[in-house]
Amino acid sequence: MFPIVDVIIPALNEAESLPKVLADLPCDCIRQIIVVDNGSTDETAEVARSGGAVVLLESQRGYGAACLRGIAHALGHEVQPDVLAFLDGDFSDDPRQLADLLGPLASGDADLVLGSRVLGTSDPKSLTCQQRFGNALATYLIDFLYGYKYSDLGPFRAITREAYLQLDMADQNYGWTVEMQIKAVRLGLRVVEIPVNYRTRWGGTSKVSGSLRGTFGAGYKILKTIFIYHWVSRKLKP
Repeated sequence: MFPIVDVIIPALNEAESLPKVLADLPCDCIRQIIVVDNGSTDETAEVARSGGAVVLLESQRGYGAACLRGIAHALGHEVQPDVLAFLDGDFSDDPRQLADLLGPLASGDADLVLGSRVLGTSDPKSLTCQQRFGNALATYLIDFLYGYKYSDLGPFRAITREAYLQLDMADQNYGWTVEMQIKAVRLGLRVVEIPVNYRTRWGGTSKVSGSLRGTFGAGYKILKTIFIYHWVSRKLKP
């Protein structure tokens, strides 16, 4: 039997792009789509509801805070999901590729599947120079400090409920994706990366990489998270 899948989409002012994301998700393998409105000032919530999504409001700004809110809702059901899947609401990910991410989980070959923009095909302007540099630096440091070579820290991913519950996720903002990947390595989870397509976000400039403040803020938090968990793991060794 195919697992019960809940999809979580953190969203901030994505009223333009969300209809495209919701329309392209393969609904035959999804129980519910949860859109977490992270303080939008446009019609994000209304558009999501009209597209059939469950809409939650998270007033605390931050990617991690929105993801955690969506997860809490999904796990609050009497029948919990077998798989939690995540993607952005700006239509930069290709929602139709969700089935590709779910494949290794459904077959029992993986605990966490990551969609890699680096291994896949990206539009020329979809990833900025600072994104590419920061991604390469972060994945190099994870390889150097933890001994696992990732190719990407992208948002498009799926994880089994059992694996997620082992992670004790806590980050409220930019460090959320790298926290998941570091903890997966430390716990010895079976991680698979698959190539995914990536396109220029609908509506233009990214809210994070499109500004110096956002770029440095995200970069600082990601690097801080990488080093903090390495330091903690060394302190805990006898």
